[in-house]
Amino acid sequence: MTSRKLYLRPLAFADSPQSEEGEAIRLAGGMVYASRFALIVREGELVISRQRFATGGAADVFAKLPDDLAAQAEEQWSNLRLAHPPLQCGARRIRLDQPQVMGILNLTPDSFSDGGKFLDKPDEADAHAAAMLEAGAAIVDVGGESTRPGAAAVWEGDELKRVVPAIERLAASGAAISIDSRRASVIEAALAAGAHIVNDVSALRHDPRSAEMVARAGVPVVLMHAPGGADDLHADARYNDVVLDVFDWLAERRDAAVAAGIARDKIILDPGIGFGKSLADNLALLNALPLFHALGQPLLVGASRKRMIGALSLEAAAHQRLGGSLLLAAKAMGAGVQLLRVHDVAETVQARDVWRGLRDAALTDFSQIPA
Repeated sequence: MTSRKLYLRPLAFADSPQSEEGEAIRLAGGMVYASRFALIVREGELVISRQRFATGGAADVFAKLPDDLAAQAEEQWSNLRLAHPPLQCGARRIRLDQPQVMGILNLTPDSFSDGGKFLDKPDEADAHAAAMLEAGAAIVDVGGESTRPGAAAVWEGDELKRVVPAIERLAASGAAISIDSRRASVIEAALAAGAHIVNDVSALRHDPRSAEMVARAGVPVVLMHAPGGADDLHADARYNDVVLDVFDWLAERRDAAVAAGIARDKIILDPGIGFGKSLADNLALLNALPLFHALGQPLLVGASRKRMIGALSLEAAAHQRLGGSLLLAAKAMGAGVQLLRVHDVAETVQARDVWRGLRDAALTDFSQIPA
């Protein structure tokens, strides 16, 4: 079997199907168009070739590839243009042809941004969830374990006591709910309480029972990249090329999930910004987000209030990182990312709505823009 792998990375973007480069393709059936691409070939850990091409020249470029690489190119080219069906969350349908906002509800004492703010305060937690939903959050992501670097381990009994009552109250309101957990027992209880989506930062590696449970439940699942294992998700971070390494890792976890019986159209991928990655690693991944559409799955990005923003802004504290969070959200939207996991829902929804208006053909006559 060949060790050569191919990657199709979108490079140039347009506001409509026509650009200065000619024809553009709609990435992932969304509101972003790409007209130029890089075809990268790697053998083992060594990149052996790079080639740029415009949309109209794709067929000629692929025809000159060896059979093994041509098959990878055709699959990824199809994936880049794949329109994803909505997520079904109870009675709610979350469309994936435009960016959607997932609001964070941390029920922990030590999360890096708002730890302790809602723990053992059900009225405040409920009010915060209601405010996020009213502000336009499509999904509320409920978590009872901090996964920040150096966070103490949480006993699963404590995690259950934190998240299940909150999910039950949210479910009664009709909200679309995600459970942010890596423990099968917590996932099972959360789904029984009314959660609709599993958001597993270990990509179903932490608990061997999780994959079978998710498959049996038939719910969407988020698989996030993290280099470490059970004790420390941030450990063992060694990359030859962080973008291509994370791409390959996510492809392997996607395939493992499918092999476990999880439907391909239920899998969402997350590059894991901030998990076992340096500032340079995070920046490289954010700049390469369009590449990850070639995996053929919806994408989720959680960069809100992350440490990298402080590192680039005079060590601003977590609660002072709104501007950077909004810029990273806009960066993700411009890359065609479907789900944005954020703390500041109202501000992100406003930014999303303005971003969407800029691309609305009913509001702007793009035919007047020279191609």
